[in-house]
Amino acid sequence: MTRIVPLALLLAAATSQALAQPPAPSKPVAKPAPKQPAKPAPPLDLAYGAYQRGLYLTAFREANDRIKADPNDAAAMTLVGELYNQGLGVKRDFGDAAAWYRLAAQRGSPHAMAALGMMSLEGRGVAKDAKTAREWLEKAASAGEPLASFNLALVLLDHGGDTDIARAAKLLELAANSEIPEAQHALGVLYSRGQGGLPQDKAKAVLLYQKAAYNGSLAGEVEYGIALFNGDGIEKNERLAARQFMHAAGRGNAIAQNRLARLYVVGRGGLPRNLVEGLTWHITAKRQGLNDPWLDEQLAGVSDADRALAEQRATERSVL
Repeated sequence: MTRIVPLALLLAAATSQALAQPPAPSKPVAKPAPKQPAKPAPPLDLAYGAYQRGLYLTAFREANDRIKADPNDAAAMTLVGELYNQGLGVKRDFGDAAAWYRLAAQRGSPHAMAALGMMSLEGRGVAKDAKTAREWLEKAASAGEPLASFNLALVLLDHGGDTDIARAAKLLELAANSEIPEAQHALGVLYSRGQGGLPQDKAKAVLLYQKAAYNGSLAGEVEYGIALFNGDGIEKNERLAARQFMHAAGRGNAIAQNRLARLYVVGRGGLPRNLVEGLTWHITAKRQGLNDPWLDEQLAGVSDADRALAEQRATERSVL
């Protein structure tokens, strides 16, 4: 058992021992290293914190107060531009958004550069100018802005040259590594086709589709479902494919709605054969412009009552 000795006795014993023994020769005492001045804590970003919590008016006021205190606060300028761009806490105004983005971009904000590039590309708040758009996107991508890398890649892919596609693939990889789902999907397409200097790799493509789907990309979810259904680059799994189609169909993707309609018509992917459900999803997809003569033929014999029910369900799902 450990014995607890009162502190007073320890001090008394140490004192008597010190008196009973001759003093030890003094030794040089090493001086402690001078303390480094503590780094000041970074200031709390109250403006962005308010923005994240949905307190947009507070974010707007905080950002403007910061700009008054520091006319070169690029982050605050970018936030004000974002609020005007989305119409959060203030009336939506693309012209004001572009003006604030420009001030922030001139002070080095990559996000503001990227936003200006997209506004120039689409003609929102500024004149539509592909050359200016590309210049801003190039600057933002060079500064490490992943969304700019993605959008610049799309511009290069639209251009169509082999050199542009190869560079687009590299930019998409940068954006995909930053978990941008649309970039993961687009890069997967290039791997699937073996374009942009990339080897044709269906398994790599499916992995990217899967990541894109889990990160919220509708297109990635549909491509992942198609690969699962066909066993293309991954082990065939119709049930899992059906779940992907059902989820994407509910989110409004016409291709997924069409695929789901086909599964119900033939009764595959773990789904029962149900012509009313098949017709419902077929109508929903057709209303988005996706026609399917095969489904028209398969569903031609559906009764008027069932057809009316399918029309009603399709309308309800479109509203949702």
